[in-house]
Amino acid sequence: MYTNKIIKLDVREKTMEYGVSFPFDEELIMLILGSGTKDLPVNQMAHKIVEVLDASGGKDVVPHLMQIKGVGESKALAIAAALELGRRRNMHHRIRVITPKDILPFVRNYAISNKEHFLVITLNGNHEIIQIHVVSVGSVSRAVIQPREIFMEAIRESASAMILCHNHPSGNCQPSDEDIATTKVLLEASKILGIRLLDHIIIDCQEYYSFMENDLLFSRTE
Repeated sequence: MYTNKIIKLDVREKTMEYGVSFPFDEELIMLILGSGTKDLPVNQMAHKIVEVLDASGGKDVVPHLMQIKGVGESKALAIAAALELGRRRNMHHRIRVITPKDILPFVRNYAISNKEHFLVITLNGNHEIIQIHVVSVGSVSRAVIQPREIFMEAIRESASAMILCHNHPSGNCQPSDEDIATTKVLLEASKILGIRLLDHIIIDCQEYYSFMENDLLFSRTE
């Protein structure tokens, strides 16, 4: 009979050789858990966790997982956190953006940060979201944000358009002079590269400011 250590090494070796998309769901859970308990080996614990996840339908995951003997708060939170990360990273794919509010559900988690996060949302020709990229953490001054950083992912993904977004930890969504100056530079660069820059959205915990909706540098009819 395999021990926890042997099973874990076997799954890790397969994953390292073939990639993270290769393992079954139970094996992915094993990688997250790291180990089981004396009475419940990691493979058996992973099997029970998958059963609970299937039965719960993604609701109240932590308390349901903690009903499994040997799964405490730390392991239950680790599983729940992995599920939430996967949801956040994939829920926006192919969502069509028609108004600035369509972006908000996918960037709200950055609003509570005490540091400014500068995001680039890449879009295809139908204005469906390709990906959301964090290109800078900290100041949004022009010394930090460079056009090459902003457009690198858009070019790599063959994006047709993009939207800028960043949070204001101060709680005031009004654009600063630096925000406006930076946006002007990036707007000119977008015209040269042929990747349409549709808007720049500033968010905080309660509100948002859209350059386009306020007719600042962008036109609603473009």
